[in-house]
Amino acid sequence: MLKDRLKTSAVLISIVALLICLDVRFSREGAEGLFLVPLLLFFALGTASDICNLLIKSDRPIRYGSTLVATGMITLSACLPLLWPLFGETYPVGCSVGRLGWIVIAGVGAMFWILLGEMRTYGTAKHKPISDVLSGTIERTCSGSFVSLYVGLPMALLVALRSMNSSTHGGTWGLAALLTMIIVTKSTDAGAYFSGKAFGGKLLGSKKLIPRLSPGKTREGALGGIIIATIVAFLCLKWLFPWIIALTPSDTSPADQIAGQIVGQFVGPSTDSQPAIATLANPLFGALLLGPLLAVSGMIGDLAESLVKRDSGAKDSGNWLPGLGGVWDVTDSLIAAIMPAFLCFAAGVGA
Repeated sequence: MLKDRLKTSAVLISIVALLICLDVRFSREGAEGLFLVPLLLFFALGTASDICNLLIKSDRPIRYGSTLVATGMITLSACLPLLWPLFGETYPVGCSVGRLGWIVIAGVGAMFWILLGEMRTYGTAKHKPISDVLSGTIERTCSGSFVSLYVGLPMALLVALRSMNSSTHGGTWGLAALLTMIIVTKSTDAGAYFSGKAFGGKLLGSKKLIPRLSPGKTREGALGGIIIATIVAFLCLKWLFPWIIALTPSDTSPADQIAGQIVGQFVGPSTDSQPAIATLANPLFGALLLGPLLAVSGMIGDLAESLVKRDSGAKDSGNWLPGLGGVWDVTDSLIAAIMPAFLCFAAGVGA
């Protein structure tokens, strides 16, 4: 089990590292992150597939194919603004849709896509009622919409996070934010595990965190995860950000780029938000916000998966990744942490 886990983790890390190198080296200005899209699609569709299979195995109605298409539609919607630079154009600044508006449009379109699938088969031999009374149309529509939005919206925000602040930092600022979000969130899992093993039931009483969903999680583990995440967030904001910013190909020397990053050079969304941004640009204050927020969000995402698996009677979400389980077992905490991370970085953390 441990051997398979290490092998799978090594392969995943190698693939991620390769795609990041390609993204930094060959991405065009304004189209940062396109090399990471295949990996994003794998995790998005893999997660949606895992959830669909859990629902199907527990006799809950859902349209597998339509749900995967809807999930992919939402996930890829954030990539639309990245296509303009590929044709030698810049995405129009005055576009009423903006960059995030495509995600909203795709979310609405995804729900109607699932409804169209029900319309196409309703009253035919392909329509499968779930009982003598219920046709299953509403249940399948709600299930498919939930899965596609639950997975697709956060995954689309990953693309937006990768593209954030690209005009002022040569495209690598968003990469630093993306890696920081992943590292901090995943460090919570490790911190919670080792803290729970070492101090579980010894400091904050014998009562578990939420035993109905995850009997192994302790209060000490949760607290340890938050502390570790905060420390890791500080380390990332203090050293990882300047190092990645220094990879920016420009006429400015790496030393000047690092110095500029440390003092918090950042073009904020408005002059009214400058004081808050200036405060969050400090690695310590940024870590005190980012670390606990991502830690708690990641735990909620983990517990959300535990809720669905327990209600479905499954131990793992799938078997896509030997030793790790399903894809959802990897993305569970990240899905819940993406939106808080996006808001933190948009507010000025890491600036």
